[in-house]
Amino acid sequence: MVRLYALVAAGGFRRYATYRTATFAGLFTNTVFGFILAYTYMALWDERPHLGGYDMADALAYVWIGQGLITVCGLMGGGFEDEIIERIRSGDIAVDLYRPADLQAWWFAANLGRASFQFLARAVGPMAVGALAFDIALPERAVTWPAFLVSVVLGASVSFGIWYLVALTAFWLMDGTGVAQVAWLTGLFFSGMLLPLNVFPGSLGEVAQALPWASLLQVPADVYLEKYQGWGVLRAYAFQAGWAVALLAAGRLVQSAATRKVVVQGG
Repeated sequence: MVRLYALVAAGGFRRYATYRTATFAGLFTNTVFGFILAYTYMALWDERPHLGGYDMADALAYVWIGQGLITVCGLMGGGFEDEIIERIRSGDIAVDLYRPADLQAWWFAANLGRASFQFLARAVGPMAVGALAFDIALPERAVTWPAFLVSVVLGASVSFGIWYLVALTAFWLMDGTGVAQVAWLTGLFFSGMLLPLNVFPGSLGEVAQALPWASLLQVPADVYLEKYQGWGVLRAYAFQAGWAVALLAAGRLVQSAATRKVVVQGG
């Protein structure tokens, strides 16, 4: 079974690698918006130095990390939920549920392959451009780079858990578009895509940093910026892993309920 899911992940990587024009367009768009946000952040941090505990270099690095992870961690969509929703709507999902491969594990592996490609194709590029065009913060310790990659993988896992649950709502709503739009807006705000969550005031900031969306950008960015030291990195991982496990478990329960629903209707 492990070999099967490894092949599915490799297939997900190859699938997105074939969309060369779309990849280039996305890379260009991320870079353009990176420049817009960078200059916006520069104006804001000129007025409020050390806002949220970041200096100017940290803030600029945060911008380009966000542009790099926007597709990797599914800040605006997981890249697979629309396909699942369409298969539910058409009834093709019944075939998927009766296959010997687990539905959740299959899509998790496929999404991991997608995220791996997006990291190489649409994360490395914008972050490199940002480093060349601006004085962004770079990790002082070599170990921070692999630590950052681990946090990104965990963030992508949390993202999958969120979007998988969104997709499965179509079993009862028949059209998950509305739920997906709510999830998109919620994720855009609570992931820190607009502003770092540590800039949010009072209780709003505390709540935002406790929600799963913080795992998608805020936590990986703070790992990169070395805001976590020593055991703090492990605590950051535990936060992300805890949400990943909780969301995947919830997805498993919803999937089981959906399978029973399909069996009853089929009978």
